[in-house]
Amino acid sequence: MMRWLSAWGLLVFSASVWAVSPYVQGNSVTGGSVQAAATAVEAKLKGGGFKVVGKYFPKGLAGYGVVIATDDAMLDEVGSVGGNAVLGAAIRVGVKADGSVAYTNPDYWCRAYFRKEFARKEPAVKALQSRLQETLGAGKGQGGDESAGSLANYRYMIGMERLDSPKNKLAEYGSFAEAVKTVRDNLAKGVGKTARVYEVVMPDRKLAVFGVAMNDDENGDGEWIKTIGMQNNIAGLPYEIYVVGKEVESPHGRFRIALAFPDVGMGQFMRISSLPNAILETMSAVAGAEKKSSGESWQ
Repeated sequence: MMRWLSAWGLLVFSASVWAVSPYVQGNSVTGGSVQAAATAVEAKLKGGGFKVVGKYFPKGLAGYGVVIATDDAMLDEVGSVGGNAVLGAAIRVGVKADGSVAYTNPDYWCRAYFRKEFARKEPAVKALQSRLQETLGAGKGQGGDESAGSLANYRYMIGMERLDSPKNKLAEYGSFAEAVKTVRDNLAKGVGKTARVYEVVMPDRKLAVFGVAMNDDENGDGEWIKTIGMQNNIAGLPYEIYVVGKEVESPHGRFRIALAFPDVGMGQFMRISSLPNAILETMSAVAGAEKKSSGESWQ
């Protein structure tokens, strides 16, 4: 009995320390331009049964782009978990002008967004992972790694925000439809120098998520991702704003950026020390709230 318990304890410990990377390298496609590479990836995704919902070529970052897709089976799982798990609705595929491809690893992102529900949803996550491998290729992981056991309560450092931080809440409206309309209209207007990259709306679950292009000359996506040297992990973009019920929320910068780029050190993050606050102000404007200023940085 003691031998069995020891073996079980070792198995649990091994699962908790198993390293998971945020991105998986896919098979290269015909390059020449980032638009051509994105078109080739879009065709592959559609051929694999995925729905392409957007493409993103960040301002000021020539040669890099992202193709965003969804999968009906995974949307069902996201909807049944609800809440912040809506952030897991999108599959992001990074492309480069030379034809390089790297996509979000479901095992990593779903552990972070499904949290306690991940074990129940793991068969569906594995099925999605298998389909992505068949469609885009099954190369090695990239972008750093985190232990599997740490992702459910991920935070970059003690004292920093987790997925469910109360600071995520930006505004509240009288209904889900009103909240979605506000975000959609503000993105269409380019409020806060933004634009819509994609949207996924699940009205039956009262869940929605929007990919947001941040185009500010100083804090735009193309600028800050170059500053921390993470262009090759472009699938970490775009940033999100989301609706749960009547509330409009956005993940805190010190959570979302660190989750997307776990191999970035504090020295690199300090180069974008003002970014978490800039994102908060931008997303507050998109949410239709007064611009918030927390004064929080990476320090």
